[in-house]
Amino acid sequence: MVVAANGGSDLVYVPGKDRALVQRVLDILLAQDYVSGLFVDDDLGAFPGTLPMSAINLIGSTQMPRPSIVVNFRSWSSGCERPTTCSVEVADAVLRQGQGMHGSLGRADTMNFMAAIGPDFKAGYADALPVSNADVGMTIAHLLDLQPSAVGKLTGRVMSEAMPNGTEATSSEEKMSSEPAANGLQTVVKFQQVLTQRYFDVGGFVGRTVGLDAEAGK
Repeated sequence: MVVAANGGSDLVYVPGKDRALVQRVLDILLAQDYVSGLFVDDDLGAFPGTLPMSAINLIGSTQMPRPSIVVNFRSWSSGCERPTTCSVEVADAVLRQGQGMHGSLGRADTMNFMAAIGPDFKAGYADALPVSNADVGMTIAHLLDLQPSAVGKLTGRVMSEAMPNGTEATSSEEKMSSEPAANGLQTVVKFQQVLTQRYFDVGGFVGRTVGLDAEAGK
């Protein structure tokens, strides 16, 4: 196998897509307290305790090999009033504590501050809709009156709600849950949907990821 470090998550490649070997690896990972959520290549089929990689948009049109398993690492609050500002996460990295990290599905990693200023945006407007990095590019292209050709489906959207006289879409909150593993663990993902775009709020095992406590996992 090949394990690729990705900070708050790891990518596990299983040569030959050996389903029996994948199951052995999953059994080991499900027993580790530092793991919080597992995603498996759709081509390998369903495994208890895991969700397919397509559930978090990790199946695309690339010709590069894709991982068999994506491992999300555990995160927790260090005890401040707002856990997203003092989140701690397990990470496969050489950086030391305090040097910064990301890559997990903890809420501290998925909720980031974004701001825009200028005549093309509303003044003093707080956007309640979720926004992604992909949306930034699409919005800039729109303001420059450019129409880039789409490559794939993950193209983002124009943040028209933040513009004067712009249209404002609505968002819906949704949740996916896997079948439970033998030890009862389930991979849960909470997300928001705006038009055709899906925004992931938090994911992992309930109680092991910031933002996914027992109440949030219901």
